[in-house]
Amino acid sequence: MRFSRTSVLIPARSPSPTGPGGGLLPKRDLAAAWLLVVLIAVPAWVLTVGQARDMGVGPGTMGMALPLFLLLWVTMMAAMMLPSMAPVAITWARGIGRQSSGWTRVARTTEFVGGYLLVWTAFGLLAYAALAFTGDLVGDHPTAGRWIGSVAFLLAGLYQLGPLKYVCLRHCRDPLSHLMHYAGFRPPVRDLRVGVHHGAYCVGCCAGLMVVLVPLGVMNVAAMAALAVVIFVEKLWSRGPLLARAVGVAFLVLAVLAPFQGWLLPGLQGAMPSMGGM
Repeated sequence: MRFSRTSVLIPARSPSPTGPGGGLLPKRDLAAAWLLVVLIAVPAWVLTVGQARDMGVGPGTMGMALPLFLLLWVTMMAAMMLPSMAPVAITWARGIGRQSSGWTRVARTTEFVGGYLLVWTAFGLLAYAALAFTGDLVGDHPTAGRWIGSVAFLLAGLYQLGPLKYVCLRHCRDPLSHLMHYAGFRPPVRDLRVGVHHGAYCVGCCAGLMVVLVPLGVMNVAAMAALAVVIFVEKLWSRGPLLARAVGVAFLVLAVLAPFQGWLLPGLQGAMPSMGGM
């Protein structure tokens, strides 16, 4: 097996991150694994869209209490992130299947998935705090929304163009190397550590994109779908890093336009009625 020196850098065009032939698994196993991904992601999207339809788009947390917000947040992240992290998840889960059986296999797989979602849950706490703050600020000073939106797009654009984004993106685009690294983890919480480790890099790769949910609305299905496509292409397309930079530049343009174009800020306009602390 040969490793290209160019994998150390992030060129505009790089080898397919899913390995030669488009995958780390045999075609039959890969097809079955992707079917499983679809069977999990589709219900997550259905639940997310259904909840968003009932709630609409509004500023801040839209009256949601923290437990409900985290439940919806984790569902959203499963819908948005699962397709893009599938190559690593599928390969690691297949390794678990080779080494374990029965309830041990189930427990180890649950540990891996739980570790990944644990990181996104922790990030959800930060998101809730940010949304609660901006929602209160817009409620007290409605005109502040245009500047909050501008700052959010600015931060997202700078993050997309910054070095941390590309450290994390390189990790997410090179599954073989970090799967080899994960093989060195030791029990008893190896699979939990793998899930947390990969989840942390995934958060680092997508944090800037998540920031734009402040101006666009945390329950904005169109925005979620667009971000999910960007995340998927960034991680799995050979020109993904180039797309990441282009999206960063686009966010900077939106930061300039936001104070003068209210339609860019659906998540910072209007006051939503409280949902009774759901």
